[in-house]
Amino acid sequence: MKYIPVYTLFLMSVFCTSCNGQVKTDLPKEKVIVSKIISVGQPKLIATQSSPKYGNIQGGLQDKAGNLWFATIRNGVYKYDGKSFVQFTAENGLNSNNVYCMLEDKDGKIWIGTDAGLVLYDGKTFTKIQISLRKNMPPNKIRNEHIVFSMMQAKSGKLWFATIDGVYIYDGKSFTPFIVNEGGGFLSSNNNVEYILEDKAGNIWFGGRVNKGVFRYDGKSITNLKPNGDNWAWPVLQDKNGNIWFSNWSGAYRYDGKSFTSFTKKDGLSSDMVVRIIEDKKGNLWFGGDGGLCRYDGKSFTCFTRKDGLLNNDVWSILEDRAGNLWVGTRNTSLFRYDGKTFASYTEIDDEDVNNSFLKPFSRQ
Repeated sequence: MKYIPVYTLFLMSVFCTSCNGQVKTDLPKEKVIVSKIISVGQPKLIATQSSPKYGNIQGGLQDKAGNLWFATIRNGVYKYDGKSFVQFTAENGLNSNNVYCMLEDKDGKIWIGTDAGLVLYDGKTFTKIQISLRKNMPPNKIRNEHIVFSMMQAKSGKLWFATIDGVYIYDGKSFTPFIVNEGGGFLSSNNNVEYILEDKAGNIWFGGRVNKGVFRYDGKSITNLKPNGDNWAWPVLQDKNGNIWFSNWSGAYRYDGKSFTSFTKKDGLSSDMVVRIIEDKKGNLWFGGDGGLCRYDGKSFTCFTRKDGLLNNDVWSILEDRAGNLWVGTRNTSLFRYDGKTFASYTEIDDEDVNNSFLKPFSRQ
């Protein structure tokens, strides 16, 4: 049986606790920790909080100023300005070093979702924000964890948060739980939404591993769909042609508004387990999962694995920067930049790994 690494830390422990008040803030003094910079070659992302073998790079973004941000498990977040990495951890003001998602809002503030809730970074200070639990939540469902799985800013400007405590909407002043009494408890704390996507028409899509398929909210009602009969899937992308793409541990699905088309290992993916999908500036789709990185040009797949220069085949993060480079984050806190020809490692590597043949430079068009 394959080891399933995605979201394994999400449900490690469940305890009983409660939260009072709607929003609590704490304004810690910022303390910047600059990672070590290797004098030869490009700078490296250094794991300082634990062995890099025990963490993932979960996600990334490029902010309005051009800085790259990377969310990690165990090591907080890293900001890369093109010259060096700056690491932010609980020592600097984060509420946890386990970071699952990040978002830059329209005002340029960085929202950071962890296993302990939300943190807001305004460029100078970290503010811890605690979303209140719903008053009607059963005592046995109240948790010590306040995991934020994903977040997005809708066209309306409102922020949506998918958490282990339910879905919340933030209008700039307060958080409101999004409750729909349909589908046997859908959007309740015991039926977690993990991904949220807004399409071009303004519909909000929801998906998670314990829901019965996927859900579309048109502003008035919920429509339940099952991608080719699957009980769950994550809505991750709407492509330039308007198709909605979903991923899960059985492959990827393309929804054209009428029907679902499946993409699996039989169709050219390197693995049936798909976690991330992005569309690059050229219109290629990139898929990441436990089988490496795959590019789809609309006709066929080209896949990249350890033999092609990746240190680890477990790809959990894909980001395209403004220059068209792909930044690929994997397990073992490994980060790579792909310029269309070569993978360059931006990762601290153990001596035993340096001698491995799969780290030799590799080029592929």
